[in-house]
Amino acid sequence: MRILLKLSGEALAGPNKTGFDEETVRKVALQVKQLVDDGIEVGIVTGGGNFWRGRSSENIDRTKADQIGMLATVMNCIYVSEIFRSVGMMTNILTPFECGSFTKLFSKDRANKYFAHGQVVFFAGGTGHPYFSTDTGVVLRAIEVDADVILLAKSIDGVYDADPSKNPNAKKYDEVTIDEVIEKNLQVVDMTASILARDNHMPMWVFGMNEENSIVNTLKGEFHGTKVTV
Repeated sequence: MRILLKLSGEALAGPNKTGFDEETVRKVALQVKQLVDDGIEVGIVTGGGNFWRGRSSENIDRTKADQIGMLATVMNCIYVSEIFRSVGMMTNILTPFECGSFTKLFSKDRANKYFAHGQVVFFAGGTGHPYFSTDTGVVLRAIEVDADVILLAKSIDGVYDADPSKNPNAKKYDEVTIDEVIEKNLQVVDMTASILARDNHMPMWVFGMNEENSIVNTLKGEFHGTKVTV
């Protein structure tokens, strides 16, 4: 089985809401190690929001702001990759643009080679183009490397029909189709990513990262989030 796990930058920041909470990242690493030890191939995409969210700035050109955001995801991947290595995993970071000796240039063949050697593959830098979010980068890479499912580890525990932080009566879905996500604009991922997932039949499982052992449980049959089906 091959999965692509999306970790939001804000979730990795833990209670500080910025930068990194090392213990949070280490707990994620230990869970991923269990999966790798069980023979599951794991790709990782991190957000960059704990360092930089370019669209919140009105003073920087959108293209440049998005480029800063892409580099923020590279920094995140380098950091998280090192924590993964500290608990005994082999890792490599692939980017859609050259970063000197920091990363290697993405290709499907290169990713498959790393997976075959039991390495965790980090996909940094989004799509490499402005105006595309990390969400789109996640779905694109999942399709390109033939992942079986995308795991979206979020700060909330699934998909709701309204914002649960604003509406206490918001209903949580156990399962929802990608067509319904698009029709109702449920914002599992952004619209571009949603349509890409629908057209390429890529399922997504959404769950809360802060729940104890949630990543392992998701793949061991103790799933408490929302399955977005195609």
